[in-house]
Amino acid sequence: MIIRSRKLLIAMITLSLFVCSCSSGTDEAKESTASTNAPDLTEEDQLSGNPVIDGWYADPEAIIYGDTYWIYPTYSDEFDRQVFMDAFSSPDLVNWKKHERILDTTRITWADSAMWAPGVISKDDKYYLFFAANDVHEGEVGGIGVSVADTPGGPFTDLLGKPLISEIVNGAQPIDQFVFRDADSTYYMYYGGWGHCNVVQLNDSFTGLVPFDDGSLYREITPENYVEGPFMFIRDGKYYFMWSEGGWTGPDYRVAYAIADNPFGPFEREGIILQQDPEIATGAGHHSVLHIPGTDEYYMVYHRRPLTETDRNHRVVCIDKMEFDGEGKILPVKITNEGVHARLLK
Repeated sequence: MIIRSRKLLIAMITLSLFVCSCSSGTDEAKESTASTNAPDLTEEDQLSGNPVIDGWYADPEAIIYGDTYWIYPTYSDEFDRQVFMDAFSSPDLVNWKKHERILDTTRITWADSAMWAPGVISKDDKYYLFFAANDVHEGEVGGIGVSVADTPGGPFTDLLGKPLISEIVNGAQPIDQFVFRDADSTYYMYYGGWGHCNVVQLNDSFTGLVPFDDGSLYREITPENYVEGPFMFIRDGKYYFMWSEGGWTGPDYRVAYAIADNPFGPFEREGIILQQDPEIATGAGHHSVLHIPGTDEYYMVYHRRPLTETDRNHRVVCIDKMEFDGEGKILPVKITNEGVHARLLK
């Protein structure tokens, strides 16, 4: 275009400068607004992702010691390779540190083929790790053992030099033990496979059992559809008893629960609260529960099988939120790939 008027040229230059000035000011305003409104990315904005730890692990027992989260899982491989246990610690549920071989069969002389399903608790400045070993059957050596350490990360050593429970009582194989501290500081242990669950009372040193009022050492409390993996916690004065159903090698492995007024039940099944999602993972089960002290925040820590995995032994550990309705019933847990937000213990 040829501009034939000097006045017209000056007018066009002036207009161009004005437009540029306005455009620049608008961009600066947008940048300033974005900077002002952008959220500060704190640690709580981080997500754990699922699985939360690397490697093949199952049967996770999660617990809080001081200001640190801990997960004690089974090393999930062929049975004759499950001869050691690792642990994992985290300040925030997102960043996890591996503690290798906190316990193995070189320190448990009576355990020769496998160790699995750890159950952990602290007492009197000691840390205890209960475990199942040898997949015991009637007349065989094996069952539930106890180990002890001075720190949560071990190393753990054999407390008894033999199993705490080795016999088959009430049809319950001595595996999958969970140690529960009641409100009155009594320690109970729930355990059992083969579709039966017993509860026993532990003595103060965890070296033996205390008889119940009727003189018995074992009390069967098996709820409907129970298979294995018991867990217990108290909320608002109610006892929440949880267990795994279905076959551990299949996609239908799942978690159900019951509520009672005392640690012995009866436990009437409420329903399923954890199960597979065919779009995310299968075989979701054998769990534990984390409760943030002084809050109503709960997390379910469990294992599941990736969709692409065909080996029945290969499972991974995951964490998702667990919530309740207004009547205190547990809402079905949604399994996710995202996991949970970082949560510091304060």
